[in-house]
Amino acid sequence: MYANEESLLFDSRSIKVFKCRGNSVNIEYKKHRAWAENLSIVMQIGLTMAGCVGFCFFVGLTLDRWLGIRGLFTVVFILLGIAGGANVVYRQIMDIIEPKK
Repeated sequence: MYANEESLLFDSRSIKVFKCRGNSVNIEYKKHRAWAENLSIVMQIGLTMAGCVGFCFFVGLTLDRWLGIRGLFTVVFILLGIAGGANVVYRQIMDIIEPKK
């Protein structure tokens, strides 16, 4: 918590009150809930894709160093990471659009 922040409990949700030079400013988190959920979905998709590509890059780099080949496995595994990441992202989006019954 910040020095100028007080936390109040109201209707089983937390409302933060900031005091700015003697004036209180209430921030309603419910107004921004949809925006925050959409941002979390976009971040999840981006991090999933980056994680798949990054993991496959390091696997390919390790195999290239171990076998003494210059870049072959790195390129192959980056392409596999892109394909695998795209597959996972597609499934995540389909779960959001059409939830399982």
